[in-house]
Amino acid sequence: MPFTLHFGEADPLRCRFALSPLWETQEAVRTLARPERHGYHLPWLRRLRGARTAGDLDFTPLQILMPHRGHNPDCLYPPPIGPAATFDEEIARVRATDPESARDDLAQALADAGTSDRPEARAMLADPARAIGELADLIEHAWRTLIAPDWPRLRALLEADIAYHSRRLADVGLEGMLRELHPRLEWDGTSTLTLDKTGDHRRDLGGAGLVLMPSVFSWPDVISGFDPPWQPTLVYPARGIAGLWAPPSTRTPETLARLLGRVRAEVLRALDDPTGTTALAHRLGLAPSSVSAHLSVLRDAGLLRSRRYGHQVLYERTPLGIALAAEQPGP
Repeated sequence: MPFTLHFGEADPLRCRFALSPLWETQEAVRTLARPERHGYHLPWLRRLRGARTAGDLDFTPLQILMPHRGHNPDCLYPPPIGPAATFDEEIARVRATDPESARDDLAQALADAGTSDRPEARAMLADPARAIGELADLIEHAWRTLIAPDWPRLRALLEADIAYHSRRLADVGLEGMLRELHPRLEWDGTSTLTLDKTGDHRRDLGGAGLVLMPSVFSWPDVISGFDPPWQPTLVYPARGIAGLWAPPSTRTPETLARLLGRVRAEVLRALDDPTGTTALAHRLGLAPSSVSAHLSVLRDAGLLRSRRYGHQVLYERTPLGIALAAEQPGP
């Protein structure tokens, strides 16, 4: 049976995009235990190999709460509170979870995963307050080791996906944009979004709207759920994962380097998608202050445009900038 989300009159007005460092952290933990996902993240996994050998990446207490199909504990990974939530803000919400409600949440996830009889599981259910604290500590450790070193790159890709789909929303409307998020999503033309998956789940949005959240480590799956009181959320695979772990291009045409200066030309060439200063500096291995200065010059020259997104400014090429950054044909 399908998974369906039913829209009322007010729900389309309350749909929003968001991204979540907390969600990417838990999906990275899940990816470590899912060999079928490894092919998408081989450079990342190779870099982690030393830490895994040293036993620094043992996330068993989290992984026994992650069924392949079924309930995941919403109290550990609630929908993001806004478009630019930080990890610290999100993990603070986890630590503030009511232990009594968390117990039922954890029990359902353990039952669906078939791990209720494990000693770690019994300890969680016997003392849910302690379990939430210990699990939050482990999630923080996962954030520091798995995600934080690459977060500027990951955030840039997620923000580029949101920028793309926001433009598609303007071009084709909500119905057209929802159809494009994933091949398994179907809109009935009136009020129902269907996700082709096993199980029978119906959720009336009830005026709460829908959070649309791109994800890197969930790729290629599309995921929905979050029981009340959490806002309904649809997690879909972010665009551009094929080039996520690729090293930055080192080939900058000499003519462009002579025209703009080599570093400025590299900044222009690196802007394949809308990107902020910090993420671009991380990508190029430059100081953020230096990148900021070059971005200002390129924008003043009409090669870039900028727009504010949350707490940061994203830069993207203008048509002239796109033409200049294009590979030049050889002689």
